[in-house]
Amino acid sequence: MGVDIKIPIGLMFSILGIILTVFGVISNGAPIYQHSFNININLWSGIFMLVFGGVMLLLAYLSKTRKES
Repeated sequence: MGVDIKIPIGLMFSILGIILTVFGVISNGAPIYQHSFNININLWSGIFMLVFGGVMLLLAYLSKTRKES
């Protein structure tokens, strides 16, 4: 039995999401966001990546528990 593909995808997006979210929080208000209408793109994309990674990990966990019962 192999590894469910949702686990590495979820881990990858979660780790990248954490990195981008932390960078977005640290660099909040920096002049680099003037080009993007003062929207903190790093923060928002990090949050979306964290949510997507969490959903993938949750789906992997639910499919594992469903197979065991």
